[in-house]
Amino acid sequence: QVQLVESGGGLVQAGGSLRLSCLASRLTFGTYAAGWFRQAPEKEREFVAAISWSGGYTDYADSVKGRFTISRANAKKTVYLQMNSLKPEDTAVYYCAIENSVRLITTSRGYTHWGQGTQVTVSS
Repeated sequence: QVQLVESGGGLVQAGGSLRLSCLASRLTFGTYAAGWFRQAPEKEREFVAAISWSGGYTDYADSVKGRFTISRANAKKTVYLQMNSLKPEDTAVYYCAIENSVRLITTSRGYTHWGQGTQVTVSS
């Protein structure tokens, strides 16, 4: 059973930074595409960023382009989301997801394996 564990969330002031990590276990990580999604209270889960299995391709939601960076370290079975210039509207539970695929996946329905989520709160 694939397991994903997110960490790095917390409370930060607007303009600050956080780095989220997603550690995967019980899989051959290098063959998996990965993504980050978020869900704010009373809103649907939305795409944030995605990265291909090799790390050579990435994609971002327009709302985070230029502020967030997704990366991965396959030897460590970890995906990262560096979040800079945070805004109050970035407040949400952030989830990582992975899928055994060579494609870049930007929709939640494209992922089978999900983490439990980590809370990010940005104060104004």
